[in-house]
Amino acid sequence: MTPHRCQRTLSDTDLEAALEAANVPTLLPVLAQLTGDLSWLEEPYRPIAPRGLNDDDTGGLPADVQQAVRAAARGAISRRLAGTPLAIPAPNPELIARMLSVSVGETVPAEYGLMIQADVEAVLGAAQGAAPVTGAATDLNVLIIGAGVSGICAAVRLRQVGIPYAIVERNEGVGGVWTENRYPGAAVDTPSHLYSYSFAPHDWPHWFGAREDIHAYVKDVAEQFGVLPHITFGTTVKTARYDAAAQGWLVEVQSADGTGKTLRARILISAVGAFNTPVTPRLPGIDSFQGPAFHTARWPQDLELAGKKVAVVGNGASAMQVVPAIAPEVASMAVFQIEPHWIAPFPKFKAPVPDSIRALVQAVPLYYAWYRARMAWIFNDKTHAQLRKDPNWPHPERSLNKANDRFREFLTAYIKAELGERTDLLADLAPTYPPFGKRMLLDNGWYRTLRRDNVRLVSDRVTEVRSNGLVTRSGEAFDVDVIVFATGFDVAHFLSTIEVVGRSGRSLKETWNGDDAAAYLGLAVPDFPNFFILYGPNTQTGHGGSLISLVEAQLNHIMSLLMQMADQKLGLAEVRQDVFEAYQAKVDAKHAEMVWTHPGMETYYRNSRGRVVVNSPFRVVDFWAMAGAARLDEYRTEPDAQRHPPNATHADARRLGVR
Repeated sequence: MTPHRCQRTLSDTDLEAALEAANVPTLLPVLAQLTGDLSWLEEPYRPIAPRGLNDDDTGGLPADVQQAVRAAARGAISRRLAGTPLAIPAPNPELIARMLSVSVGETVPAEYGLMIQADVEAVLGAAQGAAPVTGAATDLNVLIIGAGVSGICAAVRLRQVGIPYAIVERNEGVGGVWTENRYPGAAVDTPSHLYSYSFAPHDWPHWFGAREDIHAYVKDVAEQFGVLPHITFGTTVKTARYDAAAQGWLVEVQSADGTGKTLRARILISAVGAFNTPVTPRLPGIDSFQGPAFHTARWPQDLELAGKKVAVVGNGASAMQVVPAIAPEVASMAVFQIEPHWIAPFPKFKAPVPDSIRALVQAVPLYYAWYRARMAWIFNDKTHAQLRKDPNWPHPERSLNKANDRFREFLTAYIKAELGERTDLLADLAPTYPPFGKRMLLDNGWYRTLRRDNVRLVSDRVTEVRSNGLVTRSGEAFDVDVIVFATGFDVAHFLSTIEVVGRSGRSLKETWNGDDAAAYLGLAVPDFPNFFILYGPNTQTGHGGSLISLVEAQLNHIMSLLMQMADQKLGLAEVRQDVFEAYQAKVDAKHAEMVWTHPGMETYYRNSRGRVVVNSPFRVVDFWAMAGAARLDEYRTEPDAQRHPPNATHADARRLGVR
């Protein structure tokens, strides 16, 4: 499957079937834009807000109203496919916010209009095969570290503005975490149509993409946009040092055969991400274990689990996926948890997108764009207010505010319903901290799996490994054949595998004192000119949303800055210290109001000092606005000292075998 372009054909029969399965609230803004009739945004067509993370295809509308919407959509879409132009081809931001408000059944603040407008226009332009934008000739050149989701996105954006680039990737293919994490059940917990590049809409086979779906998508985007020839695979970056005389970076890399090379680039972009260094506890006796013992990110390709006794250490996101996936085939499984997670219902778990809907989103990109916009609200900022502390709330130990407490009650009722007669598990599975304090998980069958006769939940720490099993803190021994460590990643130590040395000679690790990472907009650090970090400190949207949307927002800023550097013949841009400090003070002050500073839980969001370094405290729309057009006065700049330097990135890429 390749990222699709707009199909112009859809039979009457196929359209009829598609509309019967379509999301009715999504059809309302589609109808308004197709026909220009804004009465579709009024009663009796206004849906109610969906509960939780459910996209609610009916919108709670009466059957006759749903049928009226479908019938009108049938005519309007047929006319559109026959060539009728959009009645409202470019809704203004105010109308966009109104249309989205109706679709989601609640008021969307006006400031969302610009962001949603930009995304809808990007999706429509991509689906119609819009030509890439090209910039003026420039002496800038870029080296990207990593060919995962972020690295491929950066490459496409650089291509669009005409800036040459090369990529080095330690693996033998694109995909990043979607290449490395091959454990059973691996999937994304963001809707597929939202976990997509705005410039590459896709024919998704599942509502929530499995690992194979996501990996294929990233690979197809890299192929379609001509990125693959720019990548050197099997190459690890060891060090990167800023060269003041050259106003650029010297990057030491090592190939798979141990050969080292030095690359030069004016601009260096880190796209290594955060979830790339697995954490495996060094338990006493681990080397004595006679069976396979491994982290989920290093899942053996030839592993046989049928009839085996398995221990899974950890109960976070990867355990949530792997435990239900392997439980039916193992003889027994012990799941060791430290602290329970809040888990939301997941009605579309493993659900395929109906063929009729796949045909609809290909033929009618406007439907794709508005469904994506609806999911962006439901999975992004809709829940943000729940995560803010109300200083007057009388129950701060269990929740943050009234809405957060109602959600806690809803999730608790869900746990009880899923456990059924296994009430003995409730005390271990019902968290005592507020919802969203740790990463909110989606239920892949977790509770139903823990009810199985061959599965046991153990709420105790593993303290020792023996040749034939594990021992917990209480002294209980478990005889097992296989140990799976679902123990997460070293997220707080950003860029820990690469030594990055700045203008002053200090390394990034020294600047950050190990795990105290900070960056302006999560991407720029003083003393490190022409260096940008994608998915850096304080950028993860802990209240939900898409990593890709975040990265695209960061790249809006980077591309704006690079184009200004090219236009003004600048050789250096380094964020000012005062700008950096003011931004970080704002981040920390906002976090003091948010759930992730609540003392009631352990979380990888915080570093060893207790400061939140992973999550962003801002709404998605706020970060998008802040990261927009770069302001040169926020950066220390220098004129280009070498007006016409050799294109070092391309030369180095050729030496590495990249054409």
